[in-house]
Amino acid sequence: MSYWISSNESLNKLCDRLENEKLIALDTEFIRTDTFFPKLALIQISDGSKHWLVDVLSITQYDAFKNLLESPARTIIFHACGEDVEVLDHTLNINPPNIFDTQIAAGFANIGYSVGYARLLEILTDIRIDKRETRSNWLARPLSERQLKYAENDVIHLHELHKVLTKKLEELSRASWLADEIQDLINAVHQRKDVDLYYLRVKGSQRLNNQSIKCLKRLCLWREALARQLDRPRGRILEDFVLLELADRMPPNTVALESVDGLRTRDKKVYGDELISEISQVSKDAPVPSIPKPISRASASLMKILRKALIDIADRESLPVECLITKKELEMILRSSEGNKLQWPPRIDRGWRGEIVKPEILKLISGLGSS
Repeated sequence: MSYWISSNESLNKLCDRLENEKLIALDTEFIRTDTFFPKLALIQISDGSKHWLVDVLSITQYDAFKNLLESPARTIIFHACGEDVEVLDHTLNINPPNIFDTQIAAGFANIGYSVGYARLLEILTDIRIDKRETRSNWLARPLSERQLKYAENDVIHLHELHKVLTKKLEELSRASWLADEIQDLINAVHQRKDVDLYYLRVKGSQRLNNQSIKCLKRLCLWREALARQLDRPRGRILEDFVLLELADRMPPNTVALESVDGLRTRDKKVYGDELISEISQVSKDAPVPSIPKPISRASASLMKILRKALIDIADRESLPVECLITKKELEMILRSSEGNKLQWPPRIDRGWRGEIVKPEILKLISGLGSS
């Protein structure tokens, strides 16, 4: 059974009650289907024995709650914390410094990569929970009994998972690995707020010339400002592939917009003049770094060899291979090797990856380069 918290006074009392707890489990429910910004609807909290559901739609004061979650003396247990961290930061300006993520911990314990909460719970405890309310309307009030049970289930077992996974990580001497990984994840979440760099995430942008890349950046910034102003998802304004097409063609006037694939009649009418205005100013913009091109055929062949080697490393270290390195990081290394000056992504150049993954990659690249 969970307790419903729906007033400033009751939330403050809860924070007082949890003041001496070193471990608090937490989850959030939010909606962002039709909006740019996530709409936080509910926060679930557990101390391992009792559980509370915080109705954020009824509460206006969060100072005590912020102090509780941001205390360096306390660890907050999440499962797959990326979106939770983002929504807490945006909505309540809360950034817990100490996080234990059961999904990441499961990867380092060789239980699986990116394992869902229900599946992990079943593997480690044989407990089965109902996940059918994932996409329900969490902004509705009152919440249904099924919604309340779902929300409760998402937090009441986190202490038990924390206990099991902590033991496994200690046996493997990987507790520090988890701390480093969570810090990297939190840094990545905050880096996504850097709107200046969104254009780098547009698929296919590698084929653009320098002037078109400047145009793509400007158009991404224009859409970002409008999406935030209207609180609408980026794609509901213009999708990435349309911005890419506009940047590639750089139409000089509204008549030329007719030839742009994917630009709907309504979009031309509503945004046409603004788009042409933005495109006309590209020549005044400062140069931007070129977007990395796809790796060469030779590097693509080396990529296959490295992937096989990474599988061997993962087997040897009892890790999911996905924990070792991302495709993007591997491509960065290979692309830099084509220029005869190896560059290492920060995660691969330090910590346990610097000791386990980097030497193997370096050995293979050096060996093949000299053969």
